[in-house]
Amino acid sequence: MGYSNTHFKSINPYTQEVVYETPMISSSEAREVVEKAHEVYTNIWKETSFEQRAVLLNAVADEMTDNLDYYALPMTEEMGKPINEARGEVQKAAWAAKHYAKYGEEYLQTEYLPSDATSSFVQFLPLGATLGILPWNAPFWLAFRYLAPALMSGNTCVMKHDAHTPLCAVRIVEAFEKVGFPNGVVQQIAINHEVIESLIRNPLIKGVSLTGSSRAGTIVGGITGSEIKPMVLELGGSDPAIVLSDTKDLEVAADIVALSRYINAGQSCIAAKRIIVEEPIYEKFIELLKVRFEKLKLGDPKDESTTIGPIARKELVEEMHDQVNRSVEAGARLILGGQRHTGKGFFFPVTLLADVEPGMVVSCQETFGPIAAVIKAKDSDHALKIANDTEYGLGASIWSGDINKALKMAAKIETGQVAINGIVKSDPRLPSGGAKKSGIGKELGPHGIKMFVNAQQVWVGPKID
Repeated sequence: MGYSNTHFKSINPYTQEVVYETPMISSSEAREVVEKAHEVYTNIWKETSFEQRAVLLNAVADEMTDNLDYYALPMTEEMGKPINEARGEVQKAAWAAKHYAKYGEEYLQTEYLPSDATSSFVQFLPLGATLGILPWNAPFWLAFRYLAPALMSGNTCVMKHDAHTPLCAVRIVEAFEKVGFPNGVVQQIAINHEVIESLIRNPLIKGVSLTGSSRAGTIVGGITGSEIKPMVLELGGSDPAIVLSDTKDLEVAADIVALSRYINAGQSCIAAKRIIVEEPIYEKFIELLKVRFEKLKLGDPKDESTTIGPIARKELVEEMHDQVNRSVEAGARLILGGQRHTGKGFFFPVTLLADVEPGMVVSCQETFGPIAAVIKAKDSDHALKIANDTEYGLGASIWSGDINKALKMAAKIETGQVAINGIVKSDPRLPSGGAKKSGIGKELGPHGIKMFVNAQQVWVGPKID
């Protein structure tokens, strides 16, 4: 499954049928793709106006939303995302395109700064061809999180999608081609890991964006850094959700924390993976989560009533069973789930573990599935200590009736983003990115569009005395 030495092949995790197969291209063919991206950047794309880019990005968004299932179904078939979630992902990808079409020029406005010059300013110029290395868990959204700002700032884009979602990559490029993007501005390539390094080192690639595991970030970041190229790394997470005893509405908190844990079958970097609950409400909150998790329906991802689809690959299911079993052996209390699925599809049951200690596997490793680990905290200071006791630092949420207290806690949490009384999510309007081993750089918002630009300072004389 995934890829052989010669092909990318996607397998439906519900039916185990082949969805799509495409041959991998050689290193020389990959080099030609990069040369094409550079050529169209140099001769066409960098000379287009913000207005021209915006018209095309808006057209891509409309193409996808007007043909929603055409773009959503490949996700459902290739990685098991429930169809309603897949449609929502396509719509969110379209939102990112429309957002940057509307605000890209504003985000990149020339900044005038006082100095001893007659005039001095910073202008934001495109770099050239960029490379996006993308995962399987959100093939459209994560692609557009990279594509929309990079394109709007005047760069061209080469996408390397995960081997398990090749049809998603094809459909994305197809959307750009249908609305009239110049040939070569957005391309996708099916290549093996060895060829990726040669692409990163290609002098025509001017920046690299990776969404993936911390291990992948270490490898890609090391290569990119050695070439002294800008990079954005969005990596793994073990996000804490802190629920304090002064939370005004525990029912709402339980609704949102449960949603954060099970959406996309828990296959999300920013899911609430460690649920840290203050002692006075600990058992009550566990019961609230249990009631919600019990109502979730596993099943055919094409069935609109399904809330939990299959896990993308069988080996991921085995890995999660190992994580749960080792944690239970270490003393975690199994409240719900944990058993092996015996029917059709690569399913992992919604699992709720209580009495989790920081050293247990489900606490210190990233769990990429519907596994909720609940940890007891003595008080808010103890909760903060537990939250920061991880090598990851992607997102965190705090639930409290005291906003000032929550704001002070937010400043002490070592993560790239914090949600207070809400869900941790990515939003085109707001920057997103991790701290510690969860990544480098920002995506989205006004910050994300400046990751792959030359912030060129210009000093205009004569000098002012």
